[in-house]
Amino acid sequence: MPAVSKGDGMRGLAVFISDIRNCKSKEAEIKRINKELANIRSKFKGDKALDGYSKKKYVCKLLFIFLLGHDIDFGHMEAVNLLSSNKYTEKQIGYLFISVLVNSNSELIRLINNAIKNDLASRNPTFMGLALHCIANVGSREMAEAFAGEIPKILVAGDTMDSVKQSAALCLLRLYRTSPDLVPMGDWTSRVVHLLNDQHLGVVTAATSLITTLAQKNPDEFKTSVSLAVSRLSRIVTSASTDLQDYTYYFVPAPWLSVKLLRLLQCYPPPEDPQARGRLTECLETILNKAQEPPKSKKVQHSNAKNAVLFEAISLIIHHDSEPNLLVRACNQLGQFLQHRETNLRYLALESMCTLASSEFSHEAVKTHIETVINALKTERDVSVRQRAVDLLYAMCDRSNAQQIVAEMLNYLETADYSIREEIVLKVAILAEKYAVDYTWYVDTILNLIRIAGDYVSEEVWYRVIQIVINRDDVQGYAAKTVFEALQAPACHENLVKVGGYILGEFGNLIAGDPRSSPLIQFNLLHSKFHLCSVPTRALLLSTYIKFVNLFPEIKTTIQDVLRSDSQLKNADVELQQRAVEYLRLSTIASTDILATVLEEMPPFPERESSILAKLKKKKGPNTVTDLEETKKERNSDVNGGTETTFVNASTASTPSPSADLLGLGAAPATNSVPPPTSSGSLLVDVFSDSSAAPASLAPGSEDNFASPDLASTEQVVSEEPADAVHDADELFHKFICKNNGVLFENQLLQIGLKSEFRQNLGRMFIFYGNKTSTQFLNFAPTLICSDELQSNILSYLTLLICFVFYFPRLNLQTKPVDPTVEGGAQVQQVVNIECISDFMEAPVLNIQFRYGGTLQNISVKLPITLNKFFQPTEMTSQDFFQRWKQLSTPQQEVQNIFKANHPMDTEITKAKIIGFGTALLEEVDPNPANFVGAGIIHTQSIQIGCLMRLEPNLQAQMYRLTLRTSKETVSRRLCELLSEQF
Repeated sequence: MPAVSKGDGMRGLAVFISDIRNCKSKEAEIKRINKELANIRSKFKGDKALDGYSKKKYVCKLLFIFLLGHDIDFGHMEAVNLLSSNKYTEKQIGYLFISVLVNSNSELIRLINNAIKNDLASRNPTFMGLALHCIANVGSREMAEAFAGEIPKILVAGDTMDSVKQSAALCLLRLYRTSPDLVPMGDWTSRVVHLLNDQHLGVVTAATSLITTLAQKNPDEFKTSVSLAVSRLSRIVTSASTDLQDYTYYFVPAPWLSVKLLRLLQCYPPPEDPQARGRLTECLETILNKAQEPPKSKKVQHSNAKNAVLFEAISLIIHHDSEPNLLVRACNQLGQFLQHRETNLRYLALESMCTLASSEFSHEAVKTHIETVINALKTERDVSVRQRAVDLLYAMCDRSNAQQIVAEMLNYLETADYSIREEIVLKVAILAEKYAVDYTWYVDTILNLIRIAGDYVSEEVWYRVIQIVINRDDVQGYAAKTVFEALQAPACHENLVKVGGYILGEFGNLIAGDPRSSPLIQFNLLHSKFHLCSVPTRALLLSTYIKFVNLFPEIKTTIQDVLRSDSQLKNADVELQQRAVEYLRLSTIASTDILATVLEEMPPFPERESSILAKLKKKKGPNTVTDLEETKKERNSDVNGGTETTFVNASTASTPSPSADLLGLGAAPATNSVPPPTSSGSLLVDVFSDSSAAPASLAPGSEDNFASPDLASTEQVVSEEPADAVHDADELFHKFICKNNGVLFENQLLQIGLKSEFRQNLGRMFIFYGNKTSTQFLNFAPTLICSDELQSNILSYLTLLICFVFYFPRLNLQTKPVDPTVEGGAQVQQVVNIECISDFMEAPVLNIQFRYGGTLQNISVKLPITLNKFFQPTEMTSQDFFQRWKQLSTPQQEVQNIFKANHPMDTEITKAKIIGFGTALLEEVDPNPANFVGAGIIHTQSIQIGCLMRLEPNLQAQMYRLTLRTSKETVSRRLCELLSEQF
């Protein structure tokens, strides 16, 4: 940088700043500023042309005034004029003013861009540096459009000075982060990788930051960087502190560059080249060895730099998860930090060991530190360190130490900070279930958990207890006896009353033979808690009472008296009143056989993922809840994702890069929109299946009584096609006409995926909102908006769960609100239940509003809920088809469209699209074998509409003729519009 001469001191500016600082009041300061603004305005408007020094001085004053918090509405043109100066200080002040005060919508952007282009073309390194800094500071989309193609050329040019290369690399990084779609990949990408071999370590550091970010989105483009990064890292690690004097920080050679190189290597699997792999292993071993050496300085900066490199090396070892020796050594090194006097080191050691615990190679080594971790849980002063200790205990738990860890967590729970109690409760519940050899221990643990921290036991926890007890005959009697004894305590938490009410209602007969737990005693015990409970719990207890009528006929009169009381029949709460009336009537008029049938024992719940685990994953975010079994399954998978179809759990997907497919929809699209029958592990419970169980009997826990115990369980998402950045939302909408699963919308911030299922006039759609950034979305609010044709009114109602129901004349959509905060890298799920009332034309619009980085984002996309989704395929013979075809021959019943093919005229693809559209594809019906014929019935609540379809391709002319006949003109027209878009 050129030396600043004495004349550049700007004495006038110094005097003005001094005057401002000497002001005794805010009024005095404003008065002095207004006086100066008037003086500057008069100078700028004066006839006499100002010299560069004066312009610079006055622009500096305006900049200072702006930084004090005052608005500046003039002087911008003078600042732009300074950019054309040949003096460094004048040009510098001009760029500084522009970087701070000029926004991307300014009318001066074109002039500024021209000045920047001139400086970039000047080959003057000082001026080029100023221009690059300005581009990076502004970082707007307009800047990216103007210079994203120019900066890579400067970066890889052979005659560019090192300081300019540094600036160019960081400038390009800034533009890529703000507008990745505008930074073109090209020949420069292979050349920028070779900057890792540059002699200037400043250039290498800047290039490593750029390559790391680019490699996360385009790993294949930068694969060659791995060997170069290993080579450079090897040279740094093996060098003495005197070899890299300019880049040695308190006896640690190039710590920042080392960290960046290690982070770059975490974008890839271990090197395939044995030589590079061996060299990398040697580097990591050297870093671990140096951690054992006595410190070369007692200053904290030395230990900070040394430990920064060490922890990044351990992160790389964990990421590769392929060298047992390194993993064990890393674990032992972290174990030494667990008792370090520095709190930050203890925190980082616990956090890293949580990840090590999920590796099959180091899991046993981590378990050796269990006593140290338990001691940290008891004695640590910092709550964040205690929380990491809880995480580590959870991660290192297995069958050999589960009872010890659960007991320690329960002991700690009594004195734990309120901020982490709910999380500890979830983890205790999960571990007790997962590693329960004896389920009596599980029941005791959960009841103890409710006793200690009942306020923090979420519904998912006691729902899960109910599921397990109902599904395991061997524990039902013990559970009934245990909850009965627990309810005898003078003060019981309401969650315990819920569990007791449910279990005794189902299995109270198993302990009724004991005089101490006779039917009447069970009833009186539960009813003594009734008046202390909330409405949902009272509703559950009423359901238990009617169950008792079936289990214990001898107390039927007592129960009827309770149901007949004014406090029940005239209850202010309509839910309790309705239950009391209906249950009383049921117990009065129903015979014993009918009661036994209606109130029979609940059937076992289908096995599925624990809803408690799903809640913990949602609470902690992706990639934070892992176990050893999952890690073993994933060990052989590609680090950057494979190409084959995989099953991805919506809540356990690893933390994505900014471009990752958050929804796990990464395989080829299904050709048939009707999914195969789903198992219990699929995303959607098959509520439409013909083979579904008989209607559930009226019982505590049934949907008619209170929320299903597995309501919050999270299932699996079947991979779909990889989604490129969405440029045309309508185009993707049309793709969903013939399929039900995939990515509906994607931009730099948000990815929206769908998985849906339809049968007759009913449907269910799962919407997945994926946060692709590392920053929270706040006030996240998806809303359904409908056209005048659909919209009637919006009502909300309260049951035990809050739901929003949208009632439309033609569609009935029911959905639940989502969490208003979406963590970085996480996703949330929303379910929409759909009922088609009558035929409709327009699709609902999904509007999403949220705050990202303080800015309100607003996204609107059409939901692919179209009329053809409610098709039921109909098989017909040739005779039946043409007989029906002739019956639908009036002009109002037929719609025909002749159109040019927009896609290749492939027979198999056409068949798949017709089937995906919803109709049955009728083979050998049309006399012309080249034609396609289909038939189906559209189901609505009010009417069923038969539909016949005929598609005639003309390969020579590359055209189609589509004919649709239905009993309703509007339906024919709409179906014709939808299907024509597909060919």
